[in-house]
Amino acid sequence: MAGSKEIRNKIKSVQSTRKITKAMEMVAASKMKKAQDRMRASRPYVDRVFDIAMHISRANTEYKHPFLVKRGQVKRVGAILITTDKGLCGGLNTNLLRLMMARFKEWRAAGIEVDFVAIGNKGLGFLNRMGANIASSVVQLGDRPRLDRLVGPVKVLIDKYLEGGIDEIHIFSTNFVNTMKQEPRQIRIVPIPEEYRSAAGELRTVHTAEGSWDYIYEPDARDLLDGMMRRYMEAVIFQMVNENMASEQSARMVAMKAASDNAAKIIGELQLIYNKTRQAGITKELSEIVGGAAAV
Repeated sequence: MAGSKEIRNKIKSVQSTRKITKAMEMVAASKMKKAQDRMRASRPYVDRVFDIAMHISRANTEYKHPFLVKRGQVKRVGAILITTDKGLCGGLNTNLLRLMMARFKEWRAAGIEVDFVAIGNKGLGFLNRMGANIASSVVQLGDRPRLDRLVGPVKVLIDKYLEGGIDEIHIFSTNFVNTMKQEPRQIRIVPIPEEYRSAAGELRTVHTAEGSWDYIYEPDARDLLDGMMRRYMEAVIFQMVNENMASEQSARMVAMKAASDNAAKIIGELQLIYNKTRQAGITKELSEIVGGAAAV
């Protein structure tokens, strides 16, 4: 059994660790509220943008934007992987990377090549280790996403799609459900999907028969659709990063609370062992004193 001094040192070490995890829990709780407010504020806008884009994709438009046209055969896809820059957030990144790897293996088995855009340091490191083809990346986004930093890396995939180099663009991100639950998910954003499950879990789809109606455009369809599709991409990317940041802070708060609780439990167990060791030492000393007095 370890001596009293070693046990005291262990207790001090665990107490120091608990102070750190408790502080991180409080910081994450503060950031989580702000991140959730930003995420919830932008959800209605993104859902409406998705609705409009889906309606346009089913309309008999005078100008077909490339985002609205499905390719006959998919030979190469683009994947945007959104992860965190920092760790200590439980299994948030692990669950997302597991989903991405499963889909990546399906693509490779079907002979489909994949170009990645990594948003977040954890995803970039994972893709580098697996030897994936990384078209672009952006890391160290901070606590508040900035659209100007996100558009550049994603534009690399968009340009490839418009040039015919890739046939689809998918996003892998974590969807915020509530503070205790975050779900990894994959959605296809280009070409425009036939249905879309919103962050709130609502399934959105267009029930109008394809080509049975159209919009009236002013000044012309090309300018309006190009602008609309650009806003569509920006809104989707920005919202997914917002969802991921809210999920990150929630997962980190829960993980740090669990770590603080475990540290408190370990401190209690070590304190009990220390008391037993101390009592055993006192008993031994008393026995030696009594034995010495009896010998005299």
